[in-house]
This record gives sequence, structure tokens and C-alpha cells, in this order.
Amino acid sequence: MSIVIYIAVMAVTTYLIRMIPFAAVRGKIKSRFINSVLYYIPFAVLSAMTFPAIFYATGDTVSSVVGTVIALVLAYFNLPLIVVALSSSAGAFVTMLIMGII
Repeated sequence: MSIVIYIAVMAVTTYLIRMIPFAAVRGKIKSRFINSVLYYIPFAVLSAMTFPAIFYATGDTVSSVVGTVIALVLAYFNLPLIVVALSSSAGAFVTMLIMGII
């Protein structure tokens, strides 16, 4: 029975978090500053959640750094996401093979 209560509380919380902005802001936001902040918040939050996890993904800091550097370099050159992901994963894997971890 308690799990039903937990689910209900989370459902109400999630609903309120999504509905309060719609109820509070009735018209279009005209402030360039607020629009800019709202535009960049998803990128900042995603980066803050993802970037620290990168260094713990392989269990070895050196291979994680190698994979991250490869990903950053390839992303800088605007390569497709699949190329960046596969190349950085392969770089981390090969680094772990060379180091004898795998």
C-alpha cells in the first residue's frame, strides 16, 4: 500500500512542477535575458549530470580521459553524434586493452 502512496506523491509533484510555469506565465515571455536563460538551462543541466559520470563509466580514469578527449576533438569538428560516440568508446576500450585492464 505504501508504494501506491509514493507513486501518487511523485505523480502530484511531477504534475505541479510542469503545470506551475504554465499557470504563472500567461503570455509570451518578451525578455531576451529570460528567453536566453530558459534556452540554455537544458544544456547546462544535461552537462552537469553527464560530465562527471563520464569519468566513472569505465572504472579507470585514464581510459575515461582518453575517451573524453577523443569525443571533444571529434565534436569540435562537427562530426555526427554516432561517429563521436563510437570513436570515443573505441578509444577508451583500446586504452584499457593497452593498459591490460581488460
